[in-house]
Amino acid sequence: MDTEDKDSDRNGLNGSETKRTKTHIMEDMIDYSVIPPTLVATNVPNEVYFNEDEKLWFEAQFKKLGGPVTFQYFKSFHRVRINYQSGEESLAAKIAMDKRQMCGQEIGVYFIQIHPVSEGSQNLEPPEPDRQFLLSPPASPPVGWAPKKESEPVINYELLSALATLSPGESHELHPGDAGKPKIIVHTCENQEQDGPKLKIAHTKRPIA
Repeated sequence: MDTEDKDSDRNGLNGSETKRTKTHIMEDMIDYSVIPPTLVATNVPNEVYFNEDEKLWFEAQFKKLGGPVTFQYFKSFHRVRINYQSGEESLAAKIAMDKRQMCGQEIGVYFIQIHPVSEGSQNLEPPEPDRQFLLSPPASPPVGWAPKKESEPVINYELLSALATLSPGESHELHPGDAGKPKIIVHTCENQEQDGPKLKIAHTKRPIA
């Protein structure tokens, strides 16, 4: 055997050993206890529900990846629930069967996260009241509540006196302007006394039915 062949064989062995080492490292890093053992297959073709041979072939594809395994068929939703015993088996089935062609259709395989019911009660408990806000005041006031006396209205006599000094029909400069700010001028209306009868507002006629 030539030196080049020996080097290539040695490199091939090193490469395969490296792949096996990486695979073992990844397997050691995976915590299978947190992986759900239940899967759901979506977009399952109709042949699986109506043809017994297709159904057995479908189940065989999942059974060879781990066992024991049970199946629950939901024909109306084109879905199948697959129940394994461990997360390691369900992970292997998802990797192998997801995006796989079956009877001309591509199925999808996803994990199902199951929320177990607490041992103390068999009923669904309401969520914890972390944040509760009253949308309306209570029907009766709490103990010790007393009405608060409203303060008297504040009358600004300086403003009233300034308004009284304004002469009708004249302009009054409130704030002088400069290069960067405009003037503030108030133009008061004149007192216009109306002679003669007051104008009446014409009423809209009722439409003819």
